[in-house]
Amino acid sequence: MTGRPEDHEGANGRESEPDPGPGHLVTGHTHVHAGGIEAASDGGPAEPVAIGPGVIQIDTLLGGWRRMTAGYLVEGPAPVLVETGSQSSAGALLAALEHLGVGPGDLAGVAVTHIHLDHAGGVGDVARAFPDATVYVHEKGARHLADPSRLVASAARVYGPLLDELYGRLEPTPPERLHVLADTETVEIGPGRFLTAVDSPGHAKHHLGLHDSVSGILFAGDAVGVRLPDAGVLRPATPPPDFDLGEAVHSLRKFAARRPSGIALAHYGLLEDTEALLEEAEATLRSWAETAERALREGRDIAAALEERYRFDTSHLSAEFREKLEVLNGFHSNAEGLRRWLETSGRMAAERASGAPQPGS
Repeated sequence: MTGRPEDHEGANGRESEPDPGPGHLVTGHTHVHAGGIEAASDGGPAEPVAIGPGVIQIDTLLGGWRRMTAGYLVEGPAPVLVETGSQSSAGALLAALEHLGVGPGDLAGVAVTHIHLDHAGGVGDVARAFPDATVYVHEKGARHLADPSRLVASAARVYGPLLDELYGRLEPTPPERLHVLADTETVEIGPGRFLTAVDSPGHAKHHLGLHDSVSGILFAGDAVGVRLPDAGVLRPATPPPDFDLGEAVHSLRKFAARRPSGIALAHYGLLEDTEALLEEAEATLRSWAETAERALREGRDIAAALEERYRFDTSHLSAEFREKLEVLNGFHSNAEGLRRWLETSGRMAAERASGAPQPGS
């Protein structure tokens, strides 16, 4: 998730509530019927598509919007679904899996890159629909899938009625269904095919990448950022409370060291020039962080500074699409994550100690 109010723990171990950014009502909805997938509100049918050998991309249709959030089915004797999307789009996801011939006893695993609601909100519903599937998650996210009450309560306090309209809630997953993935641990899908977990904090402390041994595709969640097909520009995802620039860059370099053939973003789709993409992701992260740090030093609003510098990247888009992008990955939520990182990482404390000018001075 790129700036959502899930319940995480801050550095002091207490619950913290990130700024959700600007809220917008969503009027589009996804409709599902027994025969398959009907059109989302802003386009034609969201048909699953093969993006590599045995890898099927499924549009999870957050808010009824096409090409914003994706899940991926990795096929084999023990198939695994990577990302469920939100609870509000679970019906569309389940219809897509049925359309692909995946029956209730067929799915062996469900893996989430992290527990933000646009990635994992549908886990409980999918686990119920596929009773034999193991749910794979980062150690730091597992307890929230078993008991999502604090996470959902935090989101409800921030969003109010909008939570149910856009995301839905999160049904608990029985603890015995959960499997915590360690860094480099593998999930077997079939003979010679497995997913390797890549611990990749920075966007969130409970973030994992998953690298497919056959296609070479690395499922990157939000660690690389957001690049929507209809926008064509890569934006970082720096939400509070967990964003950390050093960890994010380290995670990008771990991805690069694995030399993936392609990177599948949750937002959205497969990108194949992986070396250039990861270099761009690091450069973009550093650029946004530098802009935020300069604004904070000068006593300026970070979100305004980011928007002033980067709004032209999306100036060619319609106002409606820019609004959707702001909901998904807005300047305000990214600014709040950057501000929190700057204030807790010691960078601003070191500047204060040195006697450098402070914000508002």
